[in-house]
Amino acid sequence: MEMDDVLIVGSGIAALQLATFLSHDKNVRILTKSHLKNANSYLAQGGIAAAIGIHDDTKKHLADTLEAGRFHNNEEAVREILNEAPALIGDLYEIFDKDQQGHLLLGLEGAHSENRIVHSGGDATGKNVIDYLIRKLTNNIKVEENVFAYELIIDSKQKRCIGVKAKDPDGTIRYFYGDYVILATGGCGQVYPFTSSAPTVTGDGIAMAYLAGAEMADMEFIQFHPTLLYKDGETKGLISEAVRGEGAILVTEDETPIMEGIHPLKDLAPRHIVSQTIVDYIKNGHEVFLDIRSIKNFKKRFPSITAICEKNGVHLSDGKIPVVPGSHFLMGGIKTDLIGRTSINGLFAIGEASCTGLHGANRLASNSLLEGLYQGKKLSQWIHSNSNKDPISVLPKAYSFIPEKKVLLPDVQTLKDMMMKRVGIVRSKELLEEQKNWLEQFHLHDVTELDSYSIQEITAIFMYVTASLITEAAISRTESRGGHFRRDCPFEDDQNWKKKVIIQKCKGEVAIKHEYIKTALVN
Repeated sequence: MEMDDVLIVGSGIAALQLATFLSHDKNVRILTKSHLKNANSYLAQGGIAAAIGIHDDTKKHLADTLEAGRFHNNEEAVREILNEAPALIGDLYEIFDKDQQGHLLLGLEGAHSENRIVHSGGDATGKNVIDYLIRKLTNNIKVEENVFAYELIIDSKQKRCIGVKAKDPDGTIRYFYGDYVILATGGCGQVYPFTSSAPTVTGDGIAMAYLAGAEMADMEFIQFHPTLLYKDGETKGLISEAVRGEGAILVTEDETPIMEGIHPLKDLAPRHIVSQTIVDYIKNGHEVFLDIRSIKNFKKRFPSITAICEKNGVHLSDGKIPVVPGSHFLMGGIKTDLIGRTSINGLFAIGEASCTGLHGANRLASNSLLEGLYQGKKLSQWIHSNSNKDPISVLPKAYSFIPEKKVLLPDVQTLKDMMMKRVGIVRSKELLEEQKNWLEQFHLHDVTELDSYSIQEITAIFMYVTASLITEAAISRTESRGGHFRRDCPFEDDQNWKKKVIIQKCKGEVAIKHEYIKTALVN
């Protein structure tokens, strides 16, 4: 039995920010299913958004965030996080790119009205931030790699989460306990065939929380990034939106600009609009490229993207990069407040695994790393100012269980293909109900015991559970908004749909309710 003050599952920016801000007298343990750096945060290219430019202010950043989120955001959460953004940037000031006078360089990305994106190493922001935070880890923080957490431990008497059950690569079951249990496991990009997500991002924390009875929110809102490098029928990595911010445009094979007349911001329109436009061209038999010929010193400005292209045989001298949209970010997740408290006492969720309401129906570019930094810092402050009055008192559990009949699932690739076909960028009632019926035949909500499954089998179960949550929420929302587009109801319906879709497992059944959000147009 392992006992800690703070137990963190995951190793992205939110997890590491939390760990580094906790006082040194706290025993902190970080569990990660792979290596410490194998997370989406490490892959993040674009940067972090903050209203720190001379002509910028938080009200403008707020307006852009609400517009991109199609006013489905929790406006209180948006204001709080964006107001903190300059200070959070200040905490990391030394690692960001600056001009010769020492001023931060500010880039422009889609749906932003001002240059407000700080970056590090050109397009290696996530890597540099994670490396910086890892260097700050102290001796009170123990990191355990290659440990797969798969079940929350709930104390039925205290009615709170007190730990997690996990497996080592050889299948050994281990129990970890903590006064505070934090899920920072990221989103669920791998549920789709084309994705910018790391291979480890399979919805683990989301599925664990759901199976334990936590409320889930906004699971229908998946952001598909418009520009993943596409070569030989596969996606090879992300081409940051900052490339379009520097002047690149989307064109077909005959160099027809595809965003002309689609949106006033053209190639810098919100991501769901750009992604839907690209899909329309691809369905009509076209190839789509990023034309980068207008960008001077491309290799210097985007060294990571240059390396990805060269590694995959894309010659930048041609001036065009082949792209397709792919799953990039989950706006929904485990329903939390600003600091990460869930509907289960003792359980917290931060980063992409959580849903604070910041992103609404579609995330504004470069607001995600910002949210992770905010939640990590604020949760550390809350932990310092609060203490559990009911200390954990548990005995080590022996490895014993009664095996149930194992659920048999098709291979994960089949799930990915079905999700893209039926619950992808363009959806409809018919396709969504087909997917729901297909998923229901596996009776995933009836799974009560995971001990006898292998890590690979549990991962597949989690992916199927997460896919089911996305599908259920997408059926429930009978309108189009942000990252959720239904061709059978293609317009926003503010009169009937100013509400969130909340899904919860209750007494073995799937409960769906609607919760009205409090937001307003920008003052």
